[in-house]
Amino acid sequence: MQSVELIALKGALASGLAITADVLATANRMMRQAGKAPAFALRVTGSAAPALRPMLPRLPPARGPADIVILPGVGFGSERAIHDGLTRPDVGRARKRLLHAHRSGAWIVASCSSVFILASTGLLAERSATTTWWLAPLFRRLFPEVRLQAASLVVTDGRFITAGAAMAQTEAMLALTARVCGASIARLCARYLLLDERPSQEPYMTLAALVAADPHVARVHAWALKRIDTRVPIAEMAAAVGLSHRTLARRVAHVTGLSPVRFLQRLRLERALHLMDTTRLPFETIAARVGYAESSTLRRLFKDSGLGARAMRSRPSPGLERHG
Repeated sequence: MQSVELIALKGALASGLAITADVLATANRMMRQAGKAPAFALRVTGSAAPALRPMLPRLPPARGPADIVILPGVGFGSERAIHDGLTRPDVGRARKRLLHAHRSGAWIVASCSSVFILASTGLLAERSATTTWWLAPLFRRLFPEVRLQAASLVVTDGRFITAGAAMAQTEAMLALTARVCGASIARLCARYLLLDERPSQEPYMTLAALVAADPHVARVHAWALKRIDTRVPIAEMAAAVGLSHRTLARRVAHVTGLSPVRFLQRLRLERALHLMDTTRLPFETIAARVGYAESSTLRRLFKDSGLGARAMRSRPSPGLERHG
């Protein structure tokens, strides 16, 4: 049985704490139904632990050193909150627990803005990780030594599992369950809890939220948006904001994780989605308005980006009047 330590900090997102315990308890139930011993024992530590313990499902109590330490997301939703949060005494104690757990050979799971806490220990240096997508520019600035994969929902590197925005704690826990109990038990947990598989954060990312971190990239965004129905050469886009092609590519990649070409594609996709949501224009007309002569090109990009399902949901139902 794996000894799990759940670090519950003040301000921790209730959804992340609940899904952590629910998946562990469900995995134990699925293991029993399969005629096997329960996989997880749990203890709850951290500044919010006393208030949280009575509300969690009952699991066997964990004893001895932790095999797994889980730090669900906390409510650090802005740069100021991140900086202030990282100096809190309870966060400092959590940081020490993570370092001790790593030295003891434990697996460590962190999601959302808690990945900042994990990264501040130095344990993620030269490793791949993910975090909340809209905090990615700040994360890259604070921890350039971490190989950030901002579009990924879950990244496993060594004994570390990191997850993206708040509800990605679900995917992190299923990944952990698959590692400990096997893929079949993880799938049973997902089915039992009605958890859908989401391969990426990319469908939820918006460029407008990311580009604000860099004034040059924000200007590129505004300049390209005005010319979205035409071909936009990268060199012309760079010159419009006074940057070289190479500097533009470096800045865009740093802020958004995208190349200039993919940046423009993403901009066109977001504009197309807006038109789908707010007008009754035919798909072919929308494609033309975002710079694609062939609507098949736009369809392929939707599919490749993970936005295909959202795009289809955006189409108005027959007979439903929509106003834009």
